[in-house]
Amino acid sequence: MAKYIHRDVSWLSFNYRVLQEAMDPSVPLLERLKFLAIYSSNLDEFFRIRVANHRNLARADKSTLKNFVFSPEIILKEILNIANEQQKQFSTIFEKSILPELKKNGVQIVSWRNLNKEQVEFVDTYFNEYLLPFVQPVILAGKKIKPFLNNGALYLALHLHTKDISKPVSEYAIVKIPSDHLSRFVELPCKIAGVKQVLMLDDAVRHSVRLIFPGYDIQDSYSIKLTRDAELYIDDEYTGDLLSKIKKSLNKRSIGIASRMVYDRAMPKHFLQYLMNVFEIDELDLLPEGRYHNNSDFFKFPTFNLTHFKDPILPPVKISEMEDAESIFDKIREKDQLIHIPYHSYEPVIRFFEDAAKDPDVTHIKIIQYRVAKVSRIMMAIKNAVKNGKQVSTFIEVKARFDEEANLKWGEELEQAGVSVYYSMPGFKVHSKLALVRRLENGKPNLYAYLGTGNFHEDTAKLYTDFGIFTNDKRLTAEVARIFTFLETKQRPTQPFEYLGVGLFNLKEKFISLIKRETENAKKGKKARMILKMNSLQDEEIINYLYDASKAGVRIKLIIRGICSLVPGQKGLSENIEAISIVDRFLEHSRVFIFHNEGDPEVYLSSADWMVRNLHFRVETVFPILDPDIAKTIITCMNIQLNDNVKSRILDIKLSNKYKKNTDDIAVRSQIETYYYIKRREESISQAENQQENP
Repeated sequence: MAKYIHRDVSWLSFNYRVLQEAMDPSVPLLERLKFLAIYSSNLDEFFRIRVANHRNLARADKSTLKNFVFSPEIILKEILNIANEQQKQFSTIFEKSILPELKKNGVQIVSWRNLNKEQVEFVDTYFNEYLLPFVQPVILAGKKIKPFLNNGALYLALHLHTKDISKPVSEYAIVKIPSDHLSRFVELPCKIAGVKQVLMLDDAVRHSVRLIFPGYDIQDSYSIKLTRDAELYIDDEYTGDLLSKIKKSLNKRSIGIASRMVYDRAMPKHFLQYLMNVFEIDELDLLPEGRYHNNSDFFKFPTFNLTHFKDPILPPVKISEMEDAESIFDKIREKDQLIHIPYHSYEPVIRFFEDAAKDPDVTHIKIIQYRVAKVSRIMMAIKNAVKNGKQVSTFIEVKARFDEEANLKWGEELEQAGVSVYYSMPGFKVHSKLALVRRLENGKPNLYAYLGTGNFHEDTAKLYTDFGIFTNDKRLTAEVARIFTFLETKQRPTQPFEYLGVGLFNLKEKFISLIKRETENAKKGKKARMILKMNSLQDEEIINYLYDASKAGVRIKLIIRGICSLVPGQKGLSENIEAISIVDRFLEHSRVFIFHNEGDPEVYLSSADWMVRNLHFRVETVFPILDPDIAKTIITCMNIQLNDNVKSRILDIKLSNKYKKNTDDIAVRSQIETYYYIKRREESISQAENQQENP
């Protein structure tokens, strides 16, 4: 009986749930296309990071691998087999479902072979005017001429014959498909009323590439793409300039070794073998796909005003008592405030910083930034605060994968504005989502904190589900202040954390103690329950404690979006554990931990998943919800998710991703139900306030 599911095999099962959304005919058509883009984007990152790692391990010497639980080569082959099967389904969904549905609704993605005379002239003109400067044609000559292929860029591999009929010579060539410069979707002239015709940029190149090889007959053309190892191998020793190392290693990311060659599965074996020899690619580096790659470009597919094929808009719910207040700090001082994005408007978080920036009584502002929006009102407020004489500090984690460069730029911009900027520490990442404001009130300092499960990022706040609380409770604010002191001084706190669990200090121990308490209660015959929601569950020590709890009789309900290495429902091991995953229009991102505690439930929110990296190598924060009304609201939201019978999938050892169905009940789609629950909640709070003001 397997006790654990390999994290990367489980992740592929999660990405399949994304693909299921693209299959689902009840999902609006353009949203299905978006889910294909999400699936493709996810898989690209997975290959650049995880598969690149397995590839390197598979080629390591045996002594290096003797302590591994899973064989890297076996796992790598399993990953490739699963990815290959998923890619076949991807192609079937796109070709047999999405394209016919688009055509039925007046949008045709046409083949370059079916262009009419007017369109041929249009495409050739387009090629000469826009594409020609970027296609970079190269005739290959085995390993003698090996052009460098940019990471993730699209190329057309050509099989050519010279036009000498008496003695034709076979040649191979590469041209770039410049989707990094031009739209992937070329709208064609079309005289059919009510019809829009689109040519993929790949096919525009395919059609007109003959113009740059006039001495050849083009026999075949197939698109390819190389994915390069994107991990930054930085020595995190406690000497040297970590910031400088990150800057230097960023330059190496785009030229990392190839971790995958994606190719059109229709490519003949002789052609594929030739390319493998040229680019020194072996079988473990191959991934066949359909005719088109870089399908994340479908994020930008033209909608042609077909808005009825997108999800209906859910306007974010206004938190009136905060957004309409003269000072947001007055409302926070009255009681803790909850925000649940994207159901709530993100405006209170932005106002927290904007009010602090202009409030004459505010003296200090502190914030941790892990990922930052390109255009950020929060960052503008921080810069304005400096102009207004506040002491402002921000900790920027420049090891946030794929956001390193953006975070470095923000750090430099903030430093120029006068903000005290603190950067990554060697050996670990800072992933907590915290902010702190110090305000003088009646001559005495008063602290206000924001603690959340998601980044201070205005763009993802529209797409990710996250919780956050604003609090003036000294039990929490004092400990948040201690975290900032540690980040700024690098001095370990002398006073232990009592209410917060903080990575590197007591985070994992706090989680384990809460699990153990429920386990002990179950052993004493008391009712014991846990509801645990997170993005990923992988740490084997924590999983073993959950298995022990299950054996003792604790009823455990898991809501896991992504990786779940725990095996639920196994007799004698985890029969009291049920696990579901919800994939829908919003990305489930919040981490919520609810413990029955003998009928007096304790609710915690956290920035941390239960992954080895989160529990051992990051500064994460778990915090209790001390306001009973907010705790009840969060419990209600979790119960709504547990009752989902539309977008909920059952997690099991078979990774079957079967939808959780309940034919005896009405359809419950948790994200929609949560939106209306939050809407009703805010309306009732507003009504209660109005009654107090106008009795």
